[in-house]
Amino acid sequence: MKHSIRLAISTCPNDTFAFHGLLTRAVDWRGLDFQVDLLDIEALNTRLRHGDFDVCKASFAAALAVAGDVVVLPTGSALGFGVGPLLLASEPHTAPRDAGQVTLCPGEHTTAALLFAMFHPRSTRVEHVVFSEIMPRLRTRTADFGVCIHEGRFTWRAQGLDLVEDLGTRWEAETACPLPLGGIVAARRLPFDVIAAVQEVIHESLEFALRNRDAALPTMRRHAQEFDDRVLMQHVELYVNEWTRDLGATGRRALDELSRRAATVCDSGGGASAADPPRLEIFAG
Repeated sequence: MKHSIRLAISTCPNDTFAFHGLLTRAVDWRGLDFQVDLLDIEALNTRLRHGDFDVCKASFAAALAVAGDVVVLPTGSALGFGVGPLLLASEPHTAPRDAGQVTLCPGEHTTAALLFAMFHPRSTRVEHVVFSEIMPRLRTRTADFGVCIHEGRFTWRAQGLDLVEDLGTRWEAETACPLPLGGIVAARRLPFDVIAAVQEVIHESLEFALRNRDAALPTMRRHAQEFDDRVLMQHVELYVNEWTRDLGATGRRALDELSRRAATVCDSGGGASAADPPRLEIFAG
C-alpha cells in the first residue's frame, strides 16, 4: 500500500524549478503517493502551524514556532549570500522612522518580516499582505515602505521604486552567515523511512531540474507572478545553490544564528526567552 504524502510548496520559481521533476513524475516517487498543493508562502506558514501537511515549504521563521514537530530536510532550502529581501520605498531618500508610516511585509511569519523586526524595530506601522501586492501599493503611494521578496528583487528599478536597504546584506555583515530564508520541513509523525524516501525524491527532482533547466520552464511559468523567462531563470540562479542541494554544516550554523536572533526579537516583545531558543533539526537520513 502506498504511503500518501500531503506536500505543499510555494509558487515561487525556485520551488517550482526544484520540484518540476516530482510534479511531472519525471523522477521515481519511490512508492509514495504525493498530493501536492502550491500556495503563497504565508499561506504555507499558516497551515504549517495548523499541522495541515506532511511535508511543506515554509519560512524558517515560521518553522521555528513548530520546531518540536518538524525536521528540516537537507535538500530544497533557499539559503545563501545575496538572496535577502529588499526594503523598498515609494519615495526616494526616505527611511522607516515614523509611527505614522506604513511598511508592507509579505506575511507575519515570513523570514522577511522577522528581518524587518530585527533591523527596524517598532519604526513604522506594519501591514501584512500577499507579496505580489507590495510593489503595486508602493507604486500607488498607498504605503510608504515594503519588504520585497521573490521576482520583485529583479524588477523594482523598472517600477520606479527606491531601495532603502538590502536586509540580506545587513544580515551577512552582522552574522557572517548566509541568510536562511526557508526550507522543506517534514512532520516528525512520519516514519523515519518515509521521511528518508521523501528526501531522496526531492533531491532527485532538484538534480533532474539542474540537468534539464529549460524543461522546467513551463512548470515555472504556470505559477509565477513574473512571466519573463529571463527573470525566472535569474531567480533560479540566485536562490538555487549548493545549500539547496544540501544545507550541511554552513546551513546548520545559519539556522542556529537565526534561532538565536529570532528569540531575542520575541523576548523584546514579551515572548519566548532568548536563553533557550527553539532549534531546528536537520534530518540525517
